[in-house]
Amino acid sequence: MDLTPSPRALELHRQLHAFLQERVWPMEAAYAKEDAANRAAGNPWQPSAVIEGLKAEARAQGLWNLFLPNSPHAPEGLSNLDYAPLCELMGRMYWSPEVFNCSAPDTGNMEVLARYAGGAQQARWLAPLLDGRIRSAFLMTEPAVASSDATNLQCAIRRDGDDYVIDGRKWYASGAGDPRCEVYIVMGITDANAAPHQRHSMIVVPADTRGIRVNRAMDVYGYDDAPHGHMDIDLVDVRVPAANMLLGEGRGFEIAQGRLGPGRIHHCMRAIGMGERALEAMCGRLASRHAFGRAIADQSIWRERIAESRCLLDQARLMVLNAARMMDTVGNKAARAEIAMIKVVAPQAAEKVIDWAVQAHGAAGVSQDTFLAKAWAHNRTLRLADGPDEVHRDTIAKLELKKYAAKDAA
Repeated sequence: MDLTPSPRALELHRQLHAFLQERVWPMEAAYAKEDAANRAAGNPWQPSAVIEGLKAEARAQGLWNLFLPNSPHAPEGLSNLDYAPLCELMGRMYWSPEVFNCSAPDTGNMEVLARYAGGAQQARWLAPLLDGRIRSAFLMTEPAVASSDATNLQCAIRRDGDDYVIDGRKWYASGAGDPRCEVYIVMGITDANAAPHQRHSMIVVPADTRGIRVNRAMDVYGYDDAPHGHMDIDLVDVRVPAANMLLGEGRGFEIAQGRLGPGRIHHCMRAIGMGERALEAMCGRLASRHAFGRAIADQSIWRERIAESRCLLDQARLMVLNAARMMDTVGNKAARAEIAMIKVVAPQAAEKVIDWAVQAHGAAGVSQDTFLAKAWAHNRTLRLADGPDEVHRDTIAKLELKKYAAKDAA
């Protein structure tokens, strides 16, 4: 198993780390100050001047659109295996991926448009997304059904002459709160009588289309994540041209698998990056604080937790890199089990490490004075985003049992 990155990826990793260390990570306090000022002025829903300035610098250095592999639209894109370690570095601070135009949900939406959209849709939406001039949202989850089983989705997409008309309610539409969000990709049902995985389709919807109502921002453990946001949206008689249908009716699940596979790699590597930062913070805190006559780091329980944290993060990283390698070499479908496994393992590993780091920091760990509380909240959502743990475990078990069924049949 060769997990060696390419020479180009090694050089980009060096360049990215230097840029993050010198220009991005030191701006964390400035970003927080800017956000606080926007909130005090009553409008947190506006783009960050800090991020916009850094984006221009990153693009000038060629650190841009690195996530999109094998696409003529982004020749700078890396393979999944080459991109994964860079994604880990970006994940050490939750807003830094946007600096490099590598943040969700735009990355997934750009993959969808690059793979499945026609030339006109690519010119209208993909080009400005790759250029970083607009943002996007992905509307899949619904509040009225168990969305962990995506065949339950009820949002209706019906053909009406040369148009499609969309009716439904979506929530946790990440990115829809950003004033630069100009396009949604919506998943809904086009044929209720088809086979379960052929009922749904994906369609491109301009964000300013009549009939769209953004009701509210949904909090994540009390965080609204402005200006990105996770919005609750009603779609009432939303009419778009039939040409906005992606790939064809009934192919929503096919598109979803193409979109979610790379996205899960990205989520997992960013989680590992945050876990690494939490481990560093934990070690620093424990070494600098004394209780009961000695450094807290000298107490056996904390040495055990530090050792376990290192094991958890390294195990998760190797599993993610292997999944990325398989996606590059045998494709998403053949790597289905490996993708499901990392989606279970990596967020749980990072969550455990972040939680121990919170414990090591005591009251500071749950306060706004460290990154840990928000890091925990963001990471905890990953056990729900892109499919909950239980669904991925079920997939893993089915694939494992299938091996033995084949042996029995033989």
